[in-house]
Amino acid sequence: MTDLHPDIKRILITEDEIQKRVAELAAEIDRDYQGADLVVLIGILKGAFIFTADISRKMTVPHTVDFMSISSYGDQAVFDGAVRLILDLRKPIADQHVIVVEDIVDTGHTMDYLYQTLQGRHPASLKTCTLFKKERNSLEVPLDYVGFDLPDVWVVGYGLDYADKHRTLPYIAELKKEVYS
Repeated sequence: MTDLHPDIKRILITEDEIQKRVAELAAEIDRDYQGADLVVLIGILKGAFIFTADISRKMTVPHTVDFMSISSYGDQAVFDGAVRLILDLRKPIADQHVIVVEDIVDTGHTMDYLYQTLQGRHPASLKTCTLFKKERNSLEVPLDYVGFDLPDVWVVGYGLDYADKHRTLPYIAELKKEVYS
């Protein structure tokens, strides 16, 4: 195993475990949308760009990929639940089968905002896919495809970052508390 960066406490999910689960999620989506003309994957930037690319390459049903970017108001320690849209979709999604692809659902506020916003655009169907879900998710957000449950610690890697660092690690690691506190 390679030496860990000094910011990293431990690896929680290996690269192989992630790739195996991504393939399983893609197979679930393929089964659910067998016979569909087209599925629109909406990756949420920046964190879900790696997951979106990997799952889209493993899917066999016809699909396109688009992106949205959301910003959360408030400082990182205290999130008040307010979000705003930074980058919107390039095309309408009315009457399309849509899957929101998110890196992690923590409190659920961002996914709730996305779900409500996209539901108002009248897709034929709307499902959600997240590779990671934290234990503290408190909202009743529908999560249709979930890769892994994570403990309530700060995690980095595979798209997840701390201050724009560690996003491209191929695994999920726990960040040392002294780095972010």
